[in-house]
Amino acid sequence: MKIGILGGGQLARMIALAGYPLGLKFIVLDPDVNAGAAGLSEHLLGAYDDADLLAELAEKADVVTYEFENVPAHVAEFLSSHTQVYPPAGALAVAQDRLLEKNFFKDLGIRTAPFAAIDSLADLEHAMGEIGYPAILKSRRMGYDGKGQVVIKSVDELAAAWQSMQGAASIVEGFVPFQREVSIIAARSPSGEIAYYPLSKNQHRGGILRVAECCTNDPEQTIAENYVSLLLEKLDYVGVIALELFDMNGELLANEFAPRVHNSGHWTIEGAETSQFENHLRAILDLPLGSTKPRGYAGMVNFIGGLADDTQLLSIPNAHLHLYDKAPRKGRKVAHATVRADSEKQYREALQLLANLALAVDES
Repeated sequence: MKIGILGGGQLARMIALAGYPLGLKFIVLDPDVNAGAAGLSEHLLGAYDDADLLAELAEKADVVTYEFENVPAHVAEFLSSHTQVYPPAGALAVAQDRLLEKNFFKDLGIRTAPFAAIDSLADLEHAMGEIGYPAILKSRRMGYDGKGQVVIKSVDELAAAWQSMQGAASIVEGFVPFQREVSIIAARSPSGEIAYYPLSKNQHRGGILRVAECCTNDPEQTIAENYVSLLLEKLDYVGVIALELFDMNGELLANEFAPRVHNSGHWTIEGAETSQFENHLRAILDLPLGSTKPRGYAGMVNFIGGLADDTQLLSIPNAHLHLYDKAPRKGRKVAHATVRADSEKQYREALQLLANLALAVDES
């Protein structure tokens, strides 16, 4: 069985690593000659909309998936007419447009921050009367890891904020006075089986995820599961999905969803009975989904921009290092480390050591 993947970065790499024990083979389409998954798969080198390469991918792959949501939706639609593609192209189309996404949540009865569509400075000036300050102006498309967005704190900043969008269709969202950011990851198979992971508590800095921690028996788990189940059913979804949420005094507000395996679920590699990557493969192949039960205390730390000394990292008890084979660059995710321990004390000590090393590298 051969799995095709649109995108060959670290997520594709981790999908392949999870698939080899299941006897699966992989073929990736990616324009980067140094794509992280290239060494673990057959690599089709070229643009995502290259007709010849897409035809070859469809011919060689038994099923196609993708590792990031900015793959052109029409590419997924084209492949769908030639082979199985999961998650469905419709989910990709919604996730690629922040306005469609917010209205999608609204139609499902899932609360969000107040928002408005913005196509001009006049639109922005009018919307701010309803939204209030502070707020965030975001491009509707192609934003990730804090890119394509700007914080607006006063009326004096409106013109500059709109200018920074360079005329791109945008959305403005009100600030949410949240107590924490969380996400829920779930997997759904074509036969309708659903598996939910425990909530992850997430810490961001500069718009980039830094730390994610498994929250076993969280009081908001049921609400989050109900929300993500609405998405899964409405989209007729297959594969792993991540829903990011703001927790505001026990009330969850949807921020965005990702139709793919997700950074906040990396702790599942060592910290759950079945990782999100293996369950994604099980889901798209319509195999029984694996247990999502956590194995003790578990969390994950991202390394952004560079990596601490390997010896330091590997000497931390209960830590597991995952390198992405990517050159260091400011703001770039180059690795992560998971922590899994049977005692909370061991877990907290290891997580703090990793977080300190990651912060030192990021600030150097």
